[in-house]
Amino acid sequence: MPVSDPVLPVEVPEPPQLRRRAAVALVFGPDDRLLFIQRAEREGDPWSGHMAFPGGRQQAGDGGPRQAAERETFEEVGLDLAPARFLGALPLQMSPIRDPQQEFGVFPFVYRVGAWPSFVPDPREVAAIHLLDAERLVAGEGRGQFRYQGHGYDLELPCVRLGGAFIWGMTLRMLDQLVDSLPR
Repeated sequence: MPVSDPVLPVEVPEPPQLRRRAAVALVFGPDDRLLFIQRAEREGDPWSGHMAFPGGRQQAGDGGPRQAAERETFEEVGLDLAPARFLGALPLQMSPIRDPQQEFGVFPFVYRVGAWPSFVPDPREVAAIHLLDAERLVAGEGRGQFRYQGHGYDLELPCVRLGGAFIWGMTLRMLDQLVDSLPR
């Protein structure tokens, strides 16, 4: 059964106190798969090697967070979102990065493409590309818990293990919000 497009607002209010902004693109394909990347391993990157949606920090030349998500998606995997159907925005995610004073927010935007491209991942930023069946994600397949130990924490956290991907943290929160926005 095909996954219907989510019903989302076009924009999300931006808190004025944000000092740093990033944006990501949650992209559905014509086959109802959802695009994820596995980030490349980089020293000093708190999300090194994690599963994520393509995206990155907003730069001065970007017209806003949405343009940052589109630019970063093209730079990271070679996917041009200009012809894609823009479906809306999910709520702003505040980064749980070590220093809460950094006031770092991530803006998630949702798209549907008519065809998947021949991906061209930037090896400096992307270790792998995963296209996961949205229907399986909606059904809750691969749901579980894992033990997180780091940064002074020892916690049981939710995760999804599906199709060779291990999704948790902020990416899982965005995925859950996306799933909750889908018409049933």
